[in-house]
Amino acid sequence: MSKLLWKPSAERVAQTNLSRFIAKVNADHEVGARTYDDLWYWSVTDVPTFWSAVWDFCGVIGDKGDVVVDDPDRIPGAKWFPKGTINYARNLLRPRPAEAEALVFWGEDKVRRRMTHGELTAAVSRVQQALKAVGVTQGDRVCGYLPNMPETIIYMLATTALGAIWSSASPDFGVQGVVDRFGQIEPRLMVTVDGYFYNGKTHDIRDKVKAVAERMPTLEAVVVVPYTSDAPDLSDIAKGIGHDEFIAGHTAEEVEFVPLPFDHPLFIMFSSGTTGVPKCIVHGHGGTLLQQLKEHVLNSDARPGDRVFYFTTCGWMMWNWLVAALAADCTLLLFDGSPFYPTGNVLFDYADAEKMTFFGTSAKWIDSVKKAGLVPKDTHSLATVRAIASTGSPLAPESFDFVYDGIKADVQLASISGGTDILSCFMLGSPIDPVYRGEIQKRGLGMAVKVFNDEGKPVQGEKGELVCVKAFPSTPIGFWNDPGDVKFRAAYFDQCPGVWTHGDWVELTETGGIIVYGRSDATLNPGGVRIGTAEIYRQVEQLPEVVEALVIGQDWDNDVRVVLFVRLREGVELTEDLVARIKKQIRDNATPRHVPAKVVQVQDIPRTKSGKIVELAVREVVHGRPVKNKEALANPEALEEFAARPELAE
Repeated sequence: MSKLLWKPSAERVAQTNLSRFIAKVNADHEVGARTYDDLWYWSVTDVPTFWSAVWDFCGVIGDKGDVVVDDPDRIPGAKWFPKGTINYARNLLRPRPAEAEALVFWGEDKVRRRMTHGELTAAVSRVQQALKAVGVTQGDRVCGYLPNMPETIIYMLATTALGAIWSSASPDFGVQGVVDRFGQIEPRLMVTVDGYFYNGKTHDIRDKVKAVAERMPTLEAVVVVPYTSDAPDLSDIAKGIGHDEFIAGHTAEEVEFVPLPFDHPLFIMFSSGTTGVPKCIVHGHGGTLLQQLKEHVLNSDARPGDRVFYFTTCGWMMWNWLVAALAADCTLLLFDGSPFYPTGNVLFDYADAEKMTFFGTSAKWIDSVKKAGLVPKDTHSLATVRAIASTGSPLAPESFDFVYDGIKADVQLASISGGTDILSCFMLGSPIDPVYRGEIQKRGLGMAVKVFNDEGKPVQGEKGELVCVKAFPSTPIGFWNDPGDVKFRAAYFDQCPGVWTHGDWVELTETGGIIVYGRSDATLNPGGVRIGTAEIYRQVEQLPEVVEALVIGQDWDNDVRVVLFVRLREGVELTEDLVARIKKQIRDNATPRHVPAKVVQVQDIPRTKSGKIVELAVREVVHGRPVKNKEALANPEALEEFAARPELAE
């Protein structure tokens, strides 16, 4: 049995939205649910009734129609609310008091801004009119090359209210990375900034914007929001226009919200693109809203007036997830910059200063705080924080310990997991349930998640493939420019027809929780036994000398051998003694099969813009194969260190 780390009090459970929802469906539909697991079983058994109840409970604004889903067992291809209409932006800009705070923004220590609901609505109106004036209409693409700032939300809402399609990338992307993404979808307009702040430095991106604009001939305007300077020179940017000039002459009036079909395209998201040009994943208005509202209101217990934060950039799907909290009548807390500038306490400072209720971050950041020797529970109140969420990579059991020992004892720790593919979660937190060490609390409501073994049979208590065996509303509409859905089906359905195969290597535990061992395409296979990479990281990164690690399987002598790369603390060298201690740590706490055949020191670990390490790209480099899209990486130069290593030739 896993170790119990936290359990909500009876009083806390009674106050949750989830408890109210259970009482509601029990009364209305005679569900008889007493626990989350009871509710989950009903949600994947009586699929239409469940999703209709979520629509009603969460107060979705729209016309539901009289059909919820035509065939919940058809995946892909099920049609959700086929007779209904909805508009995503209408729900995020739902009626609230004009003086209610909508957004708070911190741009490192350089910028502080606040916006009320009335101010946000007025700003959206002016931008929307400007978009209409240049001809933007339903189905057109508008792109944001932007930080996580208020204007990003303003332009997104103005765009999607019209039925145009929004897509975004963060300003740290290079020119090729932006063109690889936006160039595929032929945007009509791009909005960007003059520069951004990171780690105390100002980064001017006007040269990058100029180069991007020159390579995307469909652009009719490039709107530049001043961020690092008051009046940046835009003369070199083709079709460049300042934000103030773009909206000049437009005064605030009622925002137009176009009623749209449930599956009308809303967002185009992009795969990481480390093995080729990124896939363009199209998500719809209704599925995105309904799924994310369910996760905010029921799983994250978002209540009116709550103050919701997630550390994210606009190049990561967690930005799209975060902004949906507006539809739950919450205030968004936005942050742009380094989470360690000016100190490692900046996000905890933010939490106290702004009375944060939901604190979202990444597993890597939690580990970095721990390794920096910070103990926030001794330096900060964090009194208002009810939940801490972690995603991006599996949260190690030791990081679970650190949250409760070093950050806050009475808090729901919600490790969550899903992805860009579904713009939501397959498994996440439950505010009415205990937290067990190393486990994601529960499978998502309405998500018929199972774990399949190699024979395609559901298993519990053993590792296997994460699958979803029934349709769900946030299934992508498809991929952009993919006739016949050939690439879309190949990505998720060809491996096991009629079942979504997500590509995670996981275990369903006896508590009903989930342990993620890594991506199934990155699992190691020495001697024919599959090993999740997270099992090795968990052990190695406990050693004080090791900052982070990356492990791959190297083809060797008609088998696969495990190769471990380690980045060590400054001034530490990889000695024979340290190699022996690394191997002993793994052998004693995992199995002999987990022990690497080679341990190699590197100065940096390559990762994506959203902070995920790229095992597959390193595997390609080690085997002398080209990495097709280095522009997807935050630090592509790090790959060079993995090529032609003499240690791996013997």
